[in-house]
Amino acid sequence: MTRHRRLPLLALLVVLPLAACAPAREAGAAPVSPLTRVPVADRKAAPDLTGSSLDGRAVSLAGYRGKVVVLNVWASWCGPCRAEAPELSKAQQELAAEGVQVLGVDTDARRDSGRAFQEEHDLVYPSLHDPGSRKLVRLPKGYRPQALPYTLFIDRDGKIAAKYLSQVTEADVRSITRPLLAE
Repeated sequence: MTRHRRLPLLALLVVLPLAACAPAREAGAAPVSPLTRVPVADRKAAPDLTGSSLDGRAVSLAGYRGKVVVLNVWASWCGPCRAEAPELSKAQQELAAEGVQVLGVDTDARRDSGRAFQEEHDLVYPSLHDPGSRKLVRLPKGYRPQALPYTLFIDRDGKIAAKYLSQVTEADVRSITRPLLAE
């Protein structure tokens, strides 16, 4: 491939991941809430996402049944993912005793990229390594991530109770999990 042909391809490879990091909105459009709550009667079961964590330990979404799970999908190259990581660690530390478990899903192609992110941000919760989002395609239609960051809230029965399509804060996690803990 000649140098001139490689430049557009290289530019595309750099721009696409950045563009996929957050959903686009038309200029002047009213802000749309990133949160969608699912009524109890309409909730679908989350598949058992099973594999190894970034530190090599076995991890399974079903292993957290009985807890409210904050399933956060991220990648090390995603700026908003980097900004929300400390917020999720704080949420894990503050809400664990109440029955909340944060579980990350790292979509980086290379495990070492995810591990470096985990160490850099002192994550206190496990992250399932899912290169290429191969495990996430098992999520029900309408709940598969289209952009990052992406967070699902799973109720104590293992059903998807909410999705959040933006960078999440500890306060967001608290306000979304409170009603689920009360169910």
